[in-house]
Amino acid sequence: MPQDTVTLGLRENWKQFTLLVIVNAFVGGMIGMERTIIPQFAELEFGVASKTAILSFITAFGITKAIANYYTGRLANKFGRKNLLLFGWLLAIPIPFMLIYAPSWSFVIFANVLLGVSQGLTWSSTVVMKIDLVGEKDRGLAMGLNEFAGYFAVGLVAFFTGMVANRYGITPYPFFIGIVISIVGFVLTALWVKDTRVFVAKESATTTTAALDNIFMETTFKNKTLSAVTQAGLVNNLNDGMIWGLLPIFLFALHFDAANIGIITAIYPTVWGIGQLFTGKMADSYSKKAMLFWGMLLQGVAILCLPLSSDFYVLASISGLLGLGTALVYPTFLTTIAASTAPKQRAESIGTFRLWRDLGYAFGAVISGITADAFGVSYAIYLIGLVTIVSAMVIKYRMPEQV
Repeated sequence: MPQDTVTLGLRENWKQFTLLVIVNAFVGGMIGMERTIIPQFAELEFGVASKTAILSFITAFGITKAIANYYTGRLANKFGRKNLLLFGWLLAIPIPFMLIYAPSWSFVIFANVLLGVSQGLTWSSTVVMKIDLVGEKDRGLAMGLNEFAGYFAVGLVAFFTGMVANRYGITPYPFFIGIVISIVGFVLTALWVKDTRVFVAKESATTTTAALDNIFMETTFKNKTLSAVTQAGLVNNLNDGMIWGLLPIFLFALHFDAANIGIITAIYPTVWGIGQLFTGKMADSYSKKAMLFWGMLLQGVAILCLPLSSDFYVLASISGLLGLGTALVYPTFLTTIAASTAPKQRAESIGTFRLWRDLGYAFGAVISGITADAFGVSYAIYLIGLVTIVSAMVIKYRMPEQV
């Protein structure tokens, strides 16, 4: 596609944008496949009782996804967004089969290493491609739609796998959903998705955003806006890693069945997903700093409230509040990064942010797993809640007021 025929904008590119939203829903569905059932799968199929050992699958997933995010950002301009997206789907196809036929817990961990690489390639590619298409005006809305699709699918598939597991058992039937998701995602990408590098060239010709001297160091430490967002992203996924691994265990200890565990665990990513339809657009119009601060604070308070009740409806409400807090920050993270970097550096800066953000999964799994084994699950939840509130304070006092 010649550069002079390219027009930036959501409305101008709605067909390709809509296709990418659908593709990202399938990407999210691959995570939802594991969201409700893996901790029980570990105990029932392989006799893994240690919380640290159970959460090792999240550690493996988080580290490999983080590294894949970084290299997707670095390689996006060289190899093309579509090629990286397609390769990510190719890696996803064998994962459900590996889980169904896993001979040991170590093999499950290896499947999650592959899932981490696949998710890093696929999700990062769809994020960058949508930002490429829409230009400056609608970045928040674009990210809201992208993250809505992904995390609504996480919640929806988590709910369905919980229902299937409750009726037919932990394995193999819940993993059949993943087989369908991965094959359809690959076919959609191969046949209809188009690369978006030409849109980057178009925007680069008119941008006024100054280039960063060292993208990695500025995003991680030096730039006050980028580094504040990066630490919050890390803590957001740190608490998400804890929720992913320990919330089903916490609810199982309260004698909820798989169906009710599936409902409570699904409410959080579902509210997170639907909420981003609104918070993404808000990030285009309102203070990004305020949205990040209040979102992280709400997450922290909600997490601290989890161990205080054993009532289904109270826990479901807390799960919803946690989802709302996450919805406030998630599209705002990416919108702020995109607004603070030059177009040709954006993919790598987003990749660096997503490297640290998804390392949060690993940190969250390790910290909460060790704390849960040493002091109990409730203390692990309290610790992560406090860390999340500290992150909100970093946003408040480090990020410049004009953001």
